[in-house]
Amino acid sequence: MRDCEMGLAVCTTVATVFRVSSASRTLLAVALGLALGSAIGIGGYTFAYAKGAAYLQDDPAACANCHIMTEQYDGWRKSSHHAVATCNDCHTPAALVPKYLNKASNGFWHSFYFTTGTFPDPIRIRPANRQVTESACRNCHASLVESIETPHADSLQCLTCHNSVGHPEGSGNPELIHQEVER
Repeated sequence: MRDCEMGLAVCTTVATVFRVSSASRTLLAVALGLALGSAIGIGGYTFAYAKGAAYLQDDPAACANCHIMTEQYDGWRKSSHHAVATCNDCHTPAALVPKYLNKASNGFWHSFYFTTGTFPDPIRIRPANRQVTESACRNCHASLVESIETPHADSLQCLTCHNSVGHPEGSGNPELIHQEVER
């Protein structure tokens, strides 16, 4: 009889644990659902308010949705590249997946810095994005680049001399340009 009583006690204890655990799981599921729903709701509202769908397209006007980019957009509209290139042609990789990964990363960080007010004014290109732009220059101007390549071509960067192409004069990143000239 003692074994049955112990077995019953263990069963009762296990049942109690599962009931508490089940209630905890339910509470956790509700909390997780609320958090996830809030994140999706706030993210969706922000995406709609910030005209996020415009950034999935190739329209350069989308880049000027944010007032910090107005000067760059106006400079592009007046440049010779206006007739042959959009913002995405110079500032995103050509392949589809890398292009949208780059756009997502830049969109997140642009939004973050703009929301927190920590962006440099005037806005500056980051080193990784500078590499994307350098590759775009070399792609479009391959025949010209080939004719001026030197054995030290890896240190030669288009943006050293042409840092304002498509943007207002002097809008390139002078810190990076200064570092490159010193090399």
